[in-house]
Amino acid sequence: MPYYRPIPRTDPARPAGALTLAGGWCWFDTVEVLDRAAPSYLMPAADLPIEALHRLTTPRAPVAGLDMTAPQIMGILNVTPDSFSDGGQHFDPEVALAHARQMASDGAAILDVGGESTRPGAAPVPVEDEITRTAPIISALRAGLTTPISIDTRKAAVAQAAHAVGANLINDVAGLTYDPALAPYAATHALPVCVMHAQGSPETMQQDPRYDHVLLDVYDWLAARIEALEALGIPRARIITDPGIGFGKTVAHNLTLLQNLSLFHSLGCPVLLGASRKRFIGEISRTPVAADRIPGSLAVALGGVAQGVQILRVHDVPETRAALDLWRATLAAPRA
Repeated sequence: MPYYRPIPRTDPARPAGALTLAGGWCWFDTVEVLDRAAPSYLMPAADLPIEALHRLTTPRAPVAGLDMTAPQIMGILNVTPDSFSDGGQHFDPEVALAHARQMASDGAAILDVGGESTRPGAAPVPVEDEITRTAPIISALRAGLTTPISIDTRKAAVAQAAHAVGANLINDVAGLTYDPALAPYAATHALPVCVMHAQGSPETMQQDPRYDHVLLDVYDWLAARIEALEALGIPRARIITDPGIGFGKTVAHNLTLLQNLSLFHSLGCPVLLGASRKRFIGEISRTPVAADRIPGSLAVALGGVAQGVQILRVHDVPETRAALDLWRATLAAPRA
């Protein structure tokens, strides 16, 4: 089976006949054709099969109120005592609320609230504990904030409690496979979902992860999940995909996925990139402390935007906003 990876560009010298990628800011006129059983090759985008052409060029509909024609920032709010990135810095509710409001002020288009750490080796959190950590925070935020809110959970009861107090989206690191009640709940209440790929559970995922072909294996898994969710009543227009950087992947796996992110536009859904402060950034940039990985995180984020990624899930909102502002300025600069 062939896979079609558009070669995205943002150069202002756009040739006649170039196609707009997913209704966004990138264009392409060439596609890499990938196959598990044959070498890859390049072909003109005009030669794409009709269905593949449609999925790559159809503008993505807004999701949870987010405009998909420009890069959007998802600000991370971990209300856990053991997050890998901040060591529980936002576990206190008042600190968490202040941080969330600041992220919204700094340019986060959506806030992602999570009450269960999914760092490598983390154990599951009881449902009631997760609800106690997340629902009151979401309720307090919703009382004075119009910014969309995502609930980062694998569990239907947690999502239900979050939705009841104002959450707009379900972001599940297990791709809605952990709790069989979660996808039907999202379908019944017309809630958009973010489907992330992970190999294994947080407890085991970094214990020697292996793939036949990491890029195509992750793509196929996401494609199968999208079809399953559509069958349950969640339309493709309400599904965001996430290749799951760092979730059951080695450094080499992560780099291969980052190098080829544009393939995931062939799924016909917005793409979310969640690489902020991840361990592989620390290994490559020699920054063992997660909070010191901002420069590496920004480099990865801008690399994703250059491939048309619509949503950046980040810890460092003002820094990411500034990087995007500079990126936009270079694209909009008058040509000599």
